[in-house]
Amino acid sequence: MAGLNVSIAFFFLVVGVCQVLRQLTKRLLSPGAYGCLARELAGSLQLCMSCLELRMLVEIGPWGGGFGPDVVLTLLFLLFAVHGASFDGASANPTISLQEFLLLESSLAATATKLLAQGAGMGMGWAITKLYWSWELTQFHLIQNLIASECSSSIRTSLHHAAFAEGSCSFLFHLVLLKLRQSHPVYQVPALAATVTFLSYAAGPLTGAFFNPALAAVAAFHCSGSSFWDYIRVYWLGPLAGMLTALLLYQGNIPRLFQKNLLYRQKSKYKVPKAKVVAHVEGDEPRQKRKGEKSKSKPCA
Repeated sequence: MAGLNVSIAFFFLVVGVCQVLRQLTKRLLSPGAYGCLARELAGSLQLCMSCLELRMLVEIGPWGGGFGPDVVLTLLFLLFAVHGASFDGASANPTISLQEFLLLESSLAATATKLLAQGAGMGMGWAITKLYWSWELTQFHLIQNLIASECSSSIRTSLHHAAFAEGSCSFLFHLVLLKLRQSHPVYQVPALAATVTFLSYAAGPLTGAFFNPALAAVAAFHCSGSSFWDYIRVYWLGPLAGMLTALLLYQGNIPRLFQKNLLYRQKSKYKVPKAKVVAHVEGDEPRQKRKGEKSKSKPCA
């Protein structure tokens, strides 16, 4: 269990360093630069390093450390709960940033900046984690260094099945995210962490259950066994299609592309009272229009 304790200490260190980075950049940068650049960079760095270390435990832990999947799933839930509480609004996921753009919540320039920051953060996270593994602090890291150059593809099923699995995970994740968008973080964070844990348990043996294009690019694209275009179809197009399907099902439309609701008929919240005929009274008798007298009211357009 010594190797597991080192990994847990690594998780704490990563979260702490990224939290310090967030606090420093929040003071030094403008709100716009912090929200689009520094916050996403720190969140992506934290997510990438944590997920790579956890993925190493998933692959090596059961036979190298003697602990079962229950330990890894518990760590996964706790990690994503910590991520949700510490990200300060960052998504660290390109499909979430694109969803915000399609919902008219983010401009094109802001979305492009977020995507660049996420790619940079993931790349930095991959480089730092490889350096950390090279120190070989545990037997897990020693084994990881030995097999790193000959890693095999994370796609362990047919391409169509793999793309469907990644798309389905992205669909369910984004559907939960849309449903909980306005919820209090006390309810939102554990619900999203539980969703990620369940999806990873269900689809992990098939594709690794990334449903995050940036994370998949640094963690899986360099492994042999599948072509670059196979990875694009499974880990980029699959999650993107799942996000678009969830958005269309939840909203009934995609606000950035068209305003008309294609799936649901929206009812007005306000009832229009029916017009009442009011008789104008002269004295005690109602005044009636004479036969052939023209009305002074304007016709409806």
